[in-house]
Amino acid sequence: MAGLILKLRPYEELMINGVVVENGDRKARLRVKTDGAHILRLRDAMKPEDATTPLKRAYYIAQMAVAGQLANTEAGDLARHALENYGGSAAEETRREVNLRIAENEFYKIMRYLGEVIAAEPEKAAVFAQTANAPDHPFPQIFGGSAP
Repeated sequence: MAGLILKLRPYEELMINGVVVENGDRKARLRVKTDGAHILRLRDAMKPEDATTPLKRAYYIAQMAVAGQLANTEAGDLARHALENYGGSAAEETRREVNLRIAENEFYKIMRYLGEVIAAEPEKAAVFAQTANAPDHPFPQIFGGSAP
């Protein structure tokens, strides 16, 4: 993450290596100079109970890796597993793209990519959320509440 530039809004929160930090009353621009820092803007964060579709589960898992709550190898395995049941219009492309990013340990890029795919298929996600069974593995928690 060295060289990462964070542009923060007033009072925006982010998690840095497991610690939640809030910006002050003005915009801020920070440059992260340390490799391996785990940084997650909380405006990009999904709560565990919202991970109700294969895409959202994979997003949440990638988020856990970004936040440092899951090891990259475990997150990669869980994300692949979550996408096994995804049957959207671009399912193969989505799995291929996520697998490529997993191989590069680019979990923030997985979050960005899946966020776009989720936004493009809201009607399919809504139907799946109503009929989906709970995942067959527990999600790690960073927000407190119960797993989906």
